[in-house]
Amino acid sequence: MMPVRQTLSKSDIQLSYLEWNQGQEPLLLLHGLGDHALVWSSLGDYLAADYHIVAPDMRGHGQSSKPEIDYSFESAIADLETLMDHLGWTFAHIVSHSWTGKLAAIWARQNPKRLRSIILVDPIFIWKMPSLLRVTFPALYRFLPFLKSMGPFTSHEEAEQQARQLKQYEGWSSLQQQVFQAGIEQKPDGSWGSKFTIAARDGIFEAVMEVPGFTIPIDTPALFVQPKQGLNRQNWQIQPYKTYLKNLRICQVPGNHWPFLTQPEAFNPTVAAFLAEHR
Repeated sequence: MMPVRQTLSKSDIQLSYLEWNQGQEPLLLLHGLGDHALVWSSLGDYLAADYHIVAPDMRGHGQSSKPEIDYSFESAIADLETLMDHLGWTFAHIVSHSWTGKLAAIWARQNPKRLRSIILVDPIFIWKMPSLLRVTFPALYRFLPFLKSMGPFTSHEEAEQQARQLKQYEGWSSLQQQVFQAGIEQKPDGSWGSKFTIAARDGIFEAVMEVPGFTIPIDTPALFVQPKQGLNRQNWQIQPYKTYLKNLRICQVPGNHWPFLTQPEAFNPTVAAFLAEHR
């Protein structure tokens, strides 16, 4: 079953999302920084028979609105709760990647009844960052390889050449080609670049810096998906999750920070098995 592209009109933004409306159990798929809903295509197709699946383009990404301000966790969580209310969901299972792993942790402590379970796929930046690190952000933007896909590029071909060197496109499968194509656009000046905006990048980084992920123990059933070539390879990185998530399981999968794009044949059954236990 192919997902259907839908749009929810909020008072402040338009929220675009993909919907697999075949199964019943609510499942929300949240992409990471600079990505968009289509990264979940393989997982959505894999789980569609058993779940009612929605994958939004988070604000500032993909086909959703791109405001100049307001990329706080509060706004992102409000977007998701409005979306759930629109769908008639009182709760959902959450699959979150990278930056939205922190969002899921914050959401689980603020409003735990809305999250039946959380799956954290190689999450990042769980602690509050020291304010002195703020001066390093411009350097960090240059260091993070996946942000190189933002552009600008003089041509579509140049943009694709850059994308093929990035880890999330390792292997350059048909799915990865679709994800790349859906995330890029030609700008008014004729150049090419990501649909993800600089305002969203800066706003999300600022929120990540200022807000701690964990402050109290969380009882929500949780799975930490640890890719073997991912970002969380040391125990000190995983220890906060062990400390605060009281119902945690850790599972290793092959692949890099984007296992749902680079190793879906191993990633998808891992997610399916955990979700089946908590339906």
